[in-house]
Amino acid sequence: MPIAALALGAGLGTMIHSGAAAAAETTDVVRSGAAEDTYSSSARPTYNFGSAPTLVAGRQGGDTMVAFVKFKVSALGAGTVKGAKVTLTRDSKNLPGSLSLSRVADTAWTEKALSAKNAPKLAGVVAAAKPTATAGSVTFDVSSVVKGAGTYTFAVTSTVANTPARFRSAQAAAGKPTLDVSIVRPVVTKPVEDTKPTTPVTTQPTTPVTTPPTTPVTTPPADCKVDAKLVPSCGVLWGAAAGGFSDVPRDEALKTFEAKSGRTSTIYHTYHKGDELFPTKNEIAMTNDPEHPRTLMLNWKVGYGTTWAKVAAGAQDARIDRLATYIKANFGTKPFFMVLHHEPENDVNPTAGSGQTAKDFAAMFRHTALRLKADGVTNAVFTVAYMNYEKWNNTSWWGDLYPGDDVVDWVGVDTYNNAEPGAFHYGDFNYLMNRTNDPKFPGFYTWATTKHPSKPIMVAEWGVYDSSKTVLGKNKAAVYATVLPQLAKMPQIKGLVYFETAKDQSGHDIRMDDTPEALAGFQKIAADPRFNVKL
Repeated sequence: MPIAALALGAGLGTMIHSGAAAAAETTDVVRSGAAEDTYSSSARPTYNFGSAPTLVAGRQGGDTMVAFVKFKVSALGAGTVKGAKVTLTRDSKNLPGSLSLSRVADTAWTEKALSAKNAPKLAGVVAAAKPTATAGSVTFDVSSVVKGAGTYTFAVTSTVANTPARFRSAQAAAGKPTLDVSIVRPVVTKPVEDTKPTTPVTTQPTTPVTTPPTTPVTTPPADCKVDAKLVPSCGVLWGAAAGGFSDVPRDEALKTFEAKSGRTSTIYHTYHKGDELFPTKNEIAMTNDPEHPRTLMLNWKVGYGTTWAKVAAGAQDARIDRLATYIKANFGTKPFFMVLHHEPENDVNPTAGSGQTAKDFAAMFRHTALRLKADGVTNAVFTVAYMNYEKWNNTSWWGDLYPGDDVVDWVGVDTYNNAEPGAFHYGDFNYLMNRTNDPKFPGFYTWATTKHPSKPIMVAEWGVYDSSKTVLGKNKAAVYATVLPQLAKMPQIKGLVYFETAKDQSGHDIRMDDTPEALAGFQKIAADPRFNVKL
């Protein structure tokens, strides 16, 4: 998370005359990135936001949020510290008109453990700022505190009601928190031992060479393998659902997708409903190709034509038993992912007695999973797949959807981004996984890793479309470029499955190859060695 210290300034040289000594000063700025950062929420006292791409500070309703940032300044060398400042970059929404930065004496906290319940106490206010609502960044003068090398911890707060500040955290692709320390250093030149008149020599200012931080590429060991629940020992499972909303057979569409992307889709995602029997002959054949080893993600709407409540009450047990018999006879004991009614939020009717409440979904999922297990289907890896849409995440019933850790093996999510800058759902991979517009919901990745830390996360569907009419390829490529570095900071994600279609229900083109630039960007993702997981 920390970025390398960078020398940002250079001093002016001076003339050196023969037989004389000249002294000068040079000013450098040494920049340190945040070593740790997170925030706390009084409304969610046990939540940890250490993996979030944003830092939130301020008040929203009855919730008070405090952002914490820790910097580690290494040895600064000879010189005198003349000033220091902390800069935070606005991530989204308007800024409050008043912000305070306080010192935190306790430096032992960590971003992975801090919550409102155990947050360290704040010391005195070090600096204040009154930014405009749309300011790109906020800078705090911390010269009174930072005097040399050491560990410095600060907290950002605001008392402005219902306008919390949202800053980019160290997990963001750009605009991470920085601490700049200005140092004045002496420069002494030796006298020239020469009695002859000489032409004055001018020492030219030097241009500092800044090596940008590079994104570490994690190369998994060659023997990354999966266990009985298809959880990889290292790396990430790669997959696709290709040819969506088209007449092209899914197996053919997947092979075309693989050829274009340059990688076999270890997960082959397909969809079924009601009385359909699956996996089909063609789906099974795709798992028997020794040159292209694959497993299946089978999505089943078991309640098709009826309600979740009736399924939970046993009304569709014959349907469940029939499928169990078919699976055992035709697919043996190969492990496969079983998603029961993906994106249930779209079909929730919160009215009591509707048979389609969130609790009815959870009961349906539990009943179906337990019934299949009782019928002898022991190779199904049960996955719940949410729809990452803010209006559903913010409802009072959303938390009731979860069926229970005893029947859920993987926690999944279907999530999409718009590549048009500034448009609805525009953002990077962090935003794709953790977007929120309500402080009560921390973002999906944060929610999943906090509430269900033992469960691997499956990105069961993801995709990028572009609602703009220009620079389409560049826009998609720019979003694709954020995937690998930000995925590396989300270690709980163990599966990544792209949903590919030329036109979804809303008319969005989610193909990865609609332009040459987009295809090149996607191929870079597919070529990464972290997806070299063996089945």
